[in-house]
Amino acid sequence: MALALADVTDVRLVSTKQMTTVDAPFDVSFANERELRNHVGWSDVVVSQGHLLSHHRWIAQSDKIIVADIYDPFHLETLEEAKDLGEKGREEAVLFRVVDLNEQTARADFMLCASEKQRDFWLGQLAAVGRINPQNYDHDESLRSLLAVVPFGVQDDPPVQRRHGIKGAIDGIGLDDKVIIWGGGIYNWFDPVTLIRAVHRLVARRPETRLFFLGVKHPNPDSPEMKMAADARDLARELGLLGSVVFFNEGWVPYDQRADFLLDADVGVSTHLDHLESAFSFRTRILDYFWAGLPIVCTDGDTLALQISENGLGRVVPPRDVGALETALEEMLFDETERRKTTERVRAHATQATWAKVLPPLIEFCVRPAVAPDRVAPTETPRDYQMRLLQVRIDGLESSTSWRLTKPLRMAASAISSIRLRGK
Repeated sequence: MALALADVTDVRLVSTKQMTTVDAPFDVSFANERELRNHVGWSDVVVSQGHLLSHHRWIAQSDKIIVADIYDPFHLETLEEAKDLGEKGREEAVLFRVVDLNEQTARADFMLCASEKQRDFWLGQLAAVGRINPQNYDHDESLRSLLAVVPFGVQDDPPVQRRHGIKGAIDGIGLDDKVIIWGGGIYNWFDPVTLIRAVHRLVARRPETRLFFLGVKHPNPDSPEMKMAADARDLARELGLLGSVVFFNEGWVPYDQRADFLLDADVGVSTHLDHLESAFSFRTRILDYFWAGLPIVCTDGDTLALQISENGLGRVVPPRDVGALETALEEMLFDETERRKTTERVRAHATQATWAKVLPPLIEFCVRPAVAPDRVAPTETPRDYQMRLLQVRIDGLESSTSWRLTKPLRMAASAISSIRLRGK
């Protein structure tokens, strides 16, 4: 995203978390609070993601033009992610993220989401926080100048393998084995358990089948290992597959080395549970499968599953269906004719999903940035409207005859309450 923007404007890529050295034609840096203020002061447009605005509220309170990248509806995934925090902890975690996203959608001048399905979801949230109003509507009846579909993109340059990452490199996986790759972390809303059971059945007939999980421990120290990762490892051990058929990379593959692993795979897989998070997700790991030209086997229910089904990019199976998953994996791994045709379709589809294809709405906005119409001429929010109506009712009540006649009783009740409190 930053590379594409750097072709048309000056860019600084800033992290408030940890930062590794990155070779880029613009400034890439970690920033503490003072440095972040300098970067924001330098900018005309701030493109934010995650919790930046809630952790640094002065940005939202400034007059900067803000683009909120809300491709990840993280309040939905928190419903699953926070199950281990206890009832109160889970409620707090979900509420924090709901408030965070309410504040982002209430403040941003321009917002990015990942799909048309997601856009429908976010339009509901925009309506709730008062952003669907006459000012924004009269400026653009479609509201696409406020909320645009700008998904995560496929890397523009084709992948190049510099070494074997899996075949012949991992003990137990030979050069001629058939490798299924799980191209990302294992989180509570995914379903590696059904996948491992399907592989257990498949390997009985196809002993050269291997399943490789690309990453377990997330590089972000704020992202602990989740229960589903432990469940997956325990099941693989229980079925006698761990280290012989099912393999877990306990670390995290550097981004610029992922092609070494993806190009050693024969099929990319993504299986999830039938959750609300899944319905509005946009699995970026599947874009890496597009990039690598891998046939894909995935669970039904999200936007990318629909793309895969409609464009013949692999096989889509129902959630938790071990038999259907086993059949789909066998076909994509061992039917060479179907596999070759599918690979060709995946590669063709990838060219239509590159960063260059998906970023124009953001690039156009950053070239000609504008304050949202309802921030130029502030409008009354739903909350403001409710408070105004409440004040009208209170004013009417206080001026009524019954209110004046009962004043002595209210004063007496207040005095009695005060005496009781002093006596405690």
